[in-house]
Amino acid sequence: MTTIPAPNTPVVRPSRRTSRGNWELYGWVFMRASGVVLLVLIFGHLFVNLVAGDGISAIDFGFVAGKWASPFWQIWDLLMLWLAMIHGTNGVRTIINDYAERDGTRFALKLALYTAFTVVVVLGTLVIFTFDPCPANSPASLLPSFCTA
Repeated sequence: MTTIPAPNTPVVRPSRRTSRGNWELYGWVFMRASGVVLLVLIFGHLFVNLVAGDGISAIDFGFVAGKWASPFWQIWDLLMLWLAMIHGTNGVRTIINDYAERDGTRFALKLALYTAFTVVVVLGTLVIFTFDPCPANSPASLLPSFCTA
């Protein structure tokens, strides 16, 4: 005879650890704190880029080059990139833990997630700090108008 457990009976997965310490608590607190900081960073970014100047028509290569000439805006955009990526990765990690039932599937999904996170954060950080709108030894015909050849 087969018995069906009550709908509110917790599912026990024997292959998963039952105790994770405070890791999930720290993740939960981080999500709330990073969400508030991200709101400030994103709305500040949108205000400066869209409202304070000439609007979306003013955003071009020169606008970005001018902003990233300042260490303040480099750090601002770096914080926005890192916090958004960590926040999103933590959220997707939670979804994977909740819905991926097999250990192999969970491992593969997390491996893909962490690989994507690493690639985006490393490349984004490199772009922010190595961006040079006027590279040395470039032909003047290829340089933007604001560069002195």
